[in-house]
Amino acid sequence: MMPRLRAGILGATGAVGQKFIELLADHPWFEVAELVASSRSAGRSYRDAVNWIGSSALPAKIADREVTSLKAELACDFVFSGLKAKVAQETEPRLAEAGLPVISNARSYRMHPDVPLLIPEVNPDHTAQIRRQDGSSGGYIVTNPNCSTVGLTCALRPLYDTFGLEAVQVTTMQALSGAGYPGVSSLDALANVVPFIEGEEDKLVHEPCKLLGQLQSDGRIKLASIAISAQCNRVPVLEGHLACVSVKLGRPASVQQVREAFTDFQSPIAQYGLPSMPRKLLTVFDDERFPQPRRHVESGRGMTVGIGRVRSCEVLDVKFILLVHNTVRGAAGGAILNAELLVKQHLLPLRSATGATA
Repeated sequence: MMPRLRAGILGATGAVGQKFIELLADHPWFEVAELVASSRSAGRSYRDAVNWIGSSALPAKIADREVTSLKAELACDFVFSGLKAKVAQETEPRLAEAGLPVISNARSYRMHPDVPLLIPEVNPDHTAQIRRQDGSSGGYIVTNPNCSTVGLTCALRPLYDTFGLEAVQVTTMQALSGAGYPGVSSLDALANVVPFIEGEEDKLVHEPCKLLGQLQSDGRIKLASIAISAQCNRVPVLEGHLACVSVKLGRPASVQQVREAFTDFQSPIAQYGLPSMPRKLLTVFDDERFPQPRRHVESGRGMTVGIGRVRSCEVLDVKFILLVHNTVRGAAGGAILNAELLVKQHLLPLRSATGATA
């Protein structure tokens, strides 16, 4: 049995940082070694610095840990980043240059041409882009996509592989937790829908094309040529983003063939047995009322994408509904799965006390 790798959590007091702590509480490969936050929290115990909003109790072994400053030297093997984009843009490259692998949930470097944008079941080979970064110190940045992009792209992967894709129209109904804490004002959220989420539509338009793109021999990604139109709405649901998706396929296919593409999809990382990997990436529902956030968001411990109402589209070819757990699969859980894949690919090793790989 390998020794557990020491993980630092950047932005540990924020909503994503807290979800990292919840999901890592009993992780067999990783242990939380550093809790890193702003100068406002640094030097305080975690229990005093955090407004804990987790669905489970604050882990006792974490509560009395001292919060470390973002500028401190970190004693860990790698870091998970739950930082806000502006802070991540400065902090993540500095830590990578200092020799730490950064597994990021922030948007800052997702579309950088040398940084992998990763969903392990969708594009595990894209980790080869790490070689394009200055790896002399052993550090690098790997990102996971926007929470809505994750669910959409997981559903598009088997369609793209089987039939090709020319166009996608997607309308999202996104949970309040996607806005972090304190998030959306109660006067905006209660009994209401907010038909705008800043920057969200642009991510849905561009990120899937990188994720579904082809890795070239020089390590660059040739973006997939798919026209995507996105409209994003904030709805009064706590967890789970729903999306209504219509697709124009590259070649004709029946509704049954599309359903079979979903149900027959085989994960390219199934052989690894990663701890956070669900038994099946995609679950297709027969009941016309499903999937529903309240009933199905925890499927596969929050890592399964639900698909329902697969039917003919009057404008494009086929339409369907999908559900993704935005704070697990779409954020912290997805980043943890990325780190697990990097371990299996021998890209995330133990480090010695001096910072060298062991």
